[in-house]
Amino acid sequence: MAIDLENLKESRTMRELKSFPINEQELCERYEALYTGAVNDVLREMNLLYQTLPNTILPLKDHMKVAGIAFTVKGSKNLIIEDEMEQRAQMLEAIHDNSVVVWDTSGDDESAQWGEVMTAASKRQGCRGAVIDGGVRDTELVLNQNFPVFNKYRTSNGMMGRFRMIGYQIPIQVGNVFISPGDVVFGDIDGVLIIPRDIAYEVLLRAEEILGHEVEIRNWVKEGISPTDVVKKGGYF
Repeated sequence: MAIDLENLKESRTMRELKSFPINEQELCERYEALYTGAVNDVLREMNLLYQTLPNTILPLKDHMKVAGIAFTVKGSKNLIIEDEMEQRAQMLEAIHDNSVVVWDTSGDDESAQWGEVMTAASKRQGCRGAVIDGGVRDTELVLNQNFPVFNKYRTSNGMMGRFRMIGYQIPIQVGNVFISPGDVVFGDIDGVLIIPRDIAYEVLLRAEEILGHEVEIRNWVKEGISPTDVVKKGGYF
């Protein structure tokens, strides 16, 4: 009996991107006015408990926050150098407005997949930030560009001769999170979330609602209402 892989193939196939009721820039800016905890709570309400990237992926600086449309890149350890720079150039030229570049490094622990020049080139394309399941180099020069970067580690090791890109704008996986090009990426001091594109606007509206309710809860606490009574009034801790 032949193995039927059609459902698996369908789940890994690029789908037509759903349009949002608002433009992408407004969507990104409204997400950036939130915080990941509120968005994560909404995803939990929707029974999506595993949308958080590994907790080793953190911002280069605590104040960094970014929201954008996932531009995915996949790579792995590799000693082959041939045509590598041409491939990287093509990837950088494909980056679009309001994107966040997300690198799946296949668990690399040695190389820097991001640095000064890649930051400058992607900013020029309208990129909003980068999330690297790997390393960053030229850290001071990256920081000077006021560009949000989330990563696992810092190293002076470049990719050449150690690591190379396999492809871009393809489905990837970082930790336990499956990421498709076009999904929404949101990161702050508490880490990075991936919001599936099909529900990203709905999640945004609900998170904004929660944010407004939390203002009310804070006021109750400041007024001296007991925690028990806060819960009775619909609050939470």
